[in-house]
Amino acid sequence: MTRTILAASTALFLAGCSGATATPAANNPGNGGAARQVASGDPAHPTVIELYQSQGCSSCPPADAVVNKIADRPDVIALSFAVTYWDDLGWKDIFGSPAFTARQWDYAHAAGRGSVATPQVIVNGRQPVLGSREGELNDAIARNANKSGPEIAASGNQVTVGAGKGDATVWVVRYDPRTINVAIRAGENGGRSIPHRNIVKQLVSVGQWHGSSASFALPASQAGLQTAVLVQQGKGGPIIAARKI
Repeated sequence: MTRTILAASTALFLAGCSGATATPAANNPGNGGAARQVASGDPAHPTVIELYQSQGCSSCPPADAVVNKIADRPDVIALSFAVTYWDDLGWKDIFGSPAFTARQWDYAHAAGRGSVATPQVIVNGRQPVLGSREGELNDAIARNANKSGPEIAASGNQVTVGAGKGDATVWVVRYDPRTINVAIRAGENGGRSIPHRNIVKQLVSVGQWHGSSASFALPASQAGLQTAVLVQQGKGGPIIAARKI
C-alpha cells in the first residue's frame, strides 16, 4: 500500500491509496525497458536522487530495487531517506528519522503540494517521480541534470564551494554505501527481507553560500560512511551542485 500524508490546516490526517508496483522493464520499453537507450547525465555534475521510503510500506521495495540499481551510475548520487509516518502501523523503520520526514515536507511545501507519500523520488530537488517507475526516473535524471554550477572541493575537514550565482544552503549527507538486507518481522512487509543501499545516516546544514567562494567545516562522521555535499537553493528548492567527497 502507498501511504499519503495530507496536511489540513495544522492537523495531519491519513488517506490510503492503492499501491503502485513496477512493471518488468523488459516487457515495458516505455518504462525504461531493454529496448530503449537510457540517457545519462554529466558525471562532473551528478544528479541527486532522493528516495523517500519506509520499511513499513509494501509499495516501497520495488522503488528500493530501482534506486539500488542506479546507485553505481557515475552521473548519479542516489540517497535513500527513511521516513517515519509508517512507524505506527506495525513496523518501525530501523533507519527512520523525523528530519528526513521534514525534508520531504519541505519539498511538498515548496511545490505547493499538500501531501507527501511513499515511495517518492525527488530528482535534483526539482521533479517528483514515483520511485518504482524506472523509465520515468531515467527520463527525469536526463531532464534535470545540471550542466554547470559552483565547483565543490574537499580538503581535510573542510569543503569549499566555488564562485557562482545565487544563494544556497550547503548540506553534508553521510550514507552507508553497502547493501544491507533488513528482515521485516511485522507490518505490510512482514516476513520479507528488503535490501537497502545508500541509506542516509546523517544530514547536516553546514552553512549558507552567497555566490562567492566559501569554505565550510565538515561535521564528524562514523566509520564506513560515504559523504556527499549538496548545494541547494532554499528549503525544498533545486540542487544546483553536488559532489561525492
